[in-house]
Amino acid sequence: MESEGKVTIRELQNYFKFEQLTGNEDSLSRWVIVPDVNRPGLELAGFFKHTEPRRIVIIGDKEQAYIDTLSVEIQRERFEQLTDGYTPTIIISHHRSCPEVLKEIASYKNFPIFRTSMTTSRLMVDLVSFLDERLAPSDSIHGVLISVYGKGVLICGESGMGKSETALELIRKGHVLVADDRVDVVRVHNSIIGHSPQLLQGMLEIRGIGIIDVAKMFGASALLPSAQIDLVVSLEKFDSSVEYARVGIENEQFMHVLEVDLPKIVLPVKEGRTMAVLIESAVTNFRLKEMGFDSAKEFENRVYDYIEKQNVANAAAEKEKE
Repeated sequence: MESEGKVTIRELQNYFKFEQLTGNEDSLSRWVIVPDVNRPGLELAGFFKHTEPRRIVIIGDKEQAYIDTLSVEIQRERFEQLTDGYTPTIIISHHRSCPEVLKEIASYKNFPIFRTSMTTSRLMVDLVSFLDERLAPSDSIHGVLISVYGKGVLICGESGMGKSETALELIRKGHVLVADDRVDVVRVHNSIIGHSPQLLQGMLEIRGIGIIDVAKMFGASALLPSAQIDLVVSLEKFDSSVEYARVGIENEQFMHVLEVDLPKIVLPVKEGRTMAVLIESAVTNFRLKEMGFDSAKEFENRVYDYIEKQNVANAAAEKEKE
């Protein structure tokens, strides 16, 4: 089930180690739900229309300079609105002092204000990056996520298709496990990042053997905490009536995850087919395509060239007969 996260001001303060100027412990329970920030230039000028009130407010040097030109009465009016129940917090950059009127209002409302020595631009970038990751839409997928040649491969398929056994063989070949059975995914920008639930981290379930600890069996280097999903491999029971991709110029397939289309290939499972080797080959081919080398297209061009040469030869032969 797709969901979106929340971050408390307490988590934010613990991560960035901001200096707290106002507000008690209870004030840190406020939620941040919008992964964006606001430099309140227009708001300080009295224009609040179209303002997204749930964004973190950052006061930099320009805002401070403008505040210094305002009367106490106007400051009080503007700060009353900036510190409403929707605004998560206000952060002052460049280690500047908090305006006295703002400090007075925030203390009365138990509103959290922080200060940092970071520059305004650096603070904005770091905050948005942090919030983008923490507030990203999330979901869970049944499958195995493993890093093969540096590419995150999500192995999907019905129960009994041998996903975990294939992952075990890939780990033995030196590839790296991220998650088995359940893969928790989040969308960060236009990428899908997968990781294992804490309860299942580092564990692999093999039918007939049971749960194995990958780190203890293969070493810590056999595990990754998370990985971007680059390719989806769907394992399906072989069906002779189904037309599988043979050349590679057939229509591309995708798996839709959190509104992002991930390239997908279908591998039929059949006796005698070594799935680990096939997945390694699929990833190698995928990497070659990223670098501009498409074997299927090259073969298609060879076929067209051959047909063209045959047509020319046939035309020349017909002309000689005449």
